[in-house]
Amino acid sequence: MPDSGPGRFITFEGGEGAGKTTQVKLLSDSLQNIDISVLQTREPGGSAGAEEIRELLVEGESNRWDAVSEVLLHFAARRDHIEQTIKPALARGVWVLCDRFADSTMAYQGYGQRLGRETIEAVKNLAIGAFKPNLTWILDIPVTAGLQRASDRTDENSRYERMEMEFHERVREGYLELARGEPERCVVIDAQAGIADIQEELRRVIIDRFKVQIG
Repeated sequence: MPDSGPGRFITFEGGEGAGKTTQVKLLSDSLQNIDISVLQTREPGGSAGAEEIRELLVEGESNRWDAVSEVLLHFAARRDHIEQTIKPALARGVWVLCDRFADSTMAYQGYGQRLGRETIEAVKNLAIGAFKPNLTWILDIPVTAGLQRASDRTDENSRYERMEMEFHERVREGYLELARGEPERCVVIDAQAGIADIQEELRRVIIDRFKVQIG
């Protein structure tokens, strides 16, 4: 097997129904086809402890937790995920593709639930320090279209999908503001484009940034 070099940490972000999970799977297949070892993971979750916390976050009534409680739960899960799953994989030279990461907490709780950036940054610095992805995709989709997609894929909506439209609009703007603030890390993708078109753009950026050849 060719040496794939150092591990890379790539995250996929976006509002409800943006199509992140589909793109994670397709990119994983493409990388494995050129003999790069890949780990697909998700948040909240991705380790045994984090998966237990995930149930607390995504199930139940939309008002089950206040915003501060949600942030603490997310970062408790995230720290376990990083220490138990992500860092060991990167140390082995594996490329880690993650469906959501810390930007989700900033967008959903910092913007959507109006906790503000300073609060999220303070908890983030305590829980995970300077650890961050090499590259982040932000799949952007209008709120109405995204919620319709999310509703069509399952009969049961998550807590977040049941929140009011204004919440989701704030989440979307939060993501776009994050991208404007970190253009060297974040790449915004039109999630209403075709699945193949989105994947082609992802591959193009991967080839340019990491100097790999994806067929």
